Amino acid sequence: MAKKKEELKTNVVRLLEAAGIPHRAYLLPLDKDQVPDGVTAAALMGQPVEKVFKTLVAEGPKGEHFVFVIPVAETLDLKKAAKAAGVKSVAMLPQKKLLPLTGYVHGGCSPVGMAKQFPTFFAEEVILVDTMICSAGKVGHQIEVKPGDLMELVHGTVADLIVR
Repeated sequence: MAKKKEELKTNVVRLLEAAGIPHRAYLLPLDKDQVPDGVTAAALMGQPVEKVFKTLVAEGPKGEHFVFVIPVAETLDLKKAAKAAGVKSVAMLPQKKLLPLTGYVHGGCSPVGMAKQFPTFFAEEVILVDTMICSAGKVGHQIEVKPGDLMELVHGTVADLIVR
């Protein structure tokens, strides 16, 4: 039992605990090297897809970086993302740059505990849920928290970000 509980302790969980933020950790039952999409992750947790969010990292025209947290079933609108970030344009960060920049791999990127804190924007849909679920920093690990607690921790801002 202790081992299973310890498996849930990612750096993200440790940071939430250190900040005194109530949370629930999930460990998805995955096959080795399996990286589920967010809709599949919601189903594996038995949670409504509307509660599950993905973390995306984008690059601005001058090499600046931004984090966008959006519902897993939605698509980031790059024009809206750029407007929220106050830049002319943004492009998705190439996958090969993700680990060196954030400390996270594709499928395990969390808005909490990146190697460096970047401006972070949450899709306005986050205000529609009491709790939200996002990556806990490793593939297959998820955390459930109150959106306000998470936004306060990462100094996040709510914005219109998804394709409609």
